[in-house]
Amino acid sequence: MHRDGLAPKREIFGWAMFDFANQGYTLLIITVVFGDLFTRVVVGDGPDYRLGNLLWSIALACSYLMVVAANPVCGAIMDYSRSRKRFLFASYLLTVTATALLYFVEPGWIVPAMLLVIVSNFAYSMGEGFIASFLPELGPRRALGWISGLGWGLGYIGGLVATAFTLYFLGDVSLENYATIRWVGPFAGGFFLLAAIPTFVWLREYGEARPPLPVGALVRVGFARIAITWSELERFRDLRSLLLSVFFAMSGIYIIIAFSFIYGAQVIGWDEQVRILMFVTVQITAAVGAVGFGLLQGHLGARKTYIITLSLWIVAILAIWQTPVLTALAGRWLAVDWQAQYVFLVAGVLAGLSLGSSQSAARALVGALAPRSKAAEFFGFWGMAAKAAAVFGILGLGLLQWALGLADAILFCILLFVVAIVAVLPVNEARGATVADDWREQA
Repeated sequence: MHRDGLAPKREIFGWAMFDFANQGYTLLIITVVFGDLFTRVVVGDGPDYRLGNLLWSIALACSYLMVVAANPVCGAIMDYSRSRKRFLFASYLLTVTATALLYFVEPGWIVPAMLLVIVSNFAYSMGEGFIASFLPELGPRRALGWISGLGWGLGYIGGLVATAFTLYFLGDVSLENYATIRWVGPFAGGFFLLAAIPTFVWLREYGEARPPLPVGALVRVGFARIAITWSELERFRDLRSLLLSVFFAMSGIYIIIAFSFIYGAQVIGWDEQVRILMFVTVQITAAVGAVGFGLLQGHLGARKTYIITLSLWIVAILAIWQTPVLTALAGRWLAVDWQAQYVFLVAGVLAGLSLGSSQSAARALVGALAPRSKAAEFFGFWGMAAKAAAVFGILGLGLLQWALGLADAILFCILLFVVAIVAVLPVNEARGATVADDWREQA
């Protein structure tokens, strides 16, 4: 049974270390290194790399759609069988293995590269939901904010450490340096493998495991449990409203993750040293935002904190959009001769604070509203909403920037965050928590 107090410190730390470990995958494979390596070297259709960009988008979209289909069912199976740790371990091993195998990809090996990215990103994304399902067992609802923030904050520190090591020792992304930079796959896999060990040593599986069933029977159980949840959807209306908000918020967040550095290069025209400085700034401020707002959540409540973080996103997007205007105003009012690329760093600070805090607050709020016996299932729905949002957001901005240009298309994010705020307004945290406490297992 869940304790009224906090879990042991080492168990909380072990849980948070999974965030530390898996963020290296996100940055090294998806964001900073391998995505660039895939488009410019593995596909290599310069000078505009349109085919490479398209194939990269297709690979990510395929992996996210697989998550949308599988996450809730796996969550329901985990709740029934009480085997969350085994599912988490399987996703971890699959991520590590598929990522390490990227070393063997040669320039021109497009299909193998895409398949490995699809498998590794699917496994990584499933693991995000699996590890989140342990959150409600780590402490009372009032503590979930800072526990979630601790994990997310450690995640950004882990990503910074892994990326800094890689860029320093493996060098730049180029065909000439391919023999060295191809080690990014084994390094990212090895970093995940080693850094997540405390998770599997110290994180506990609560509840007595059920006798094993054949795979087919487990799948039927999973769908049956989801059907029960669907029939009780009105009872879980607070969680339903939250997940709708998460969909729109994550659509905006995935746009920023995918296009912010492209925006800096194409619209702001920054130098290489500013690009690196922006990366470091965002990682540090995201960690600070996740931990700081996590502590604030214990005083304000999860819903209010989540709304504040979404409002901060709107301010950040306005700062990104109006960077040239802010630069001119700084020159006129402060009599300084700043370049737009340095003013853009201010927008990066706001975006970083928003990035860590909003995702951490949403995760904690799901944990506060989910029945303990259905935690994995509801975090499966959380993962499904987030990954569906990735496809919707990136595709939506891609079409808008084609029609309007990237500089103005970024305003689409403001609309998404406004809708996310409106969607979460009906959520009553106390009512949702009562529903979660009153839920009794039926299957």
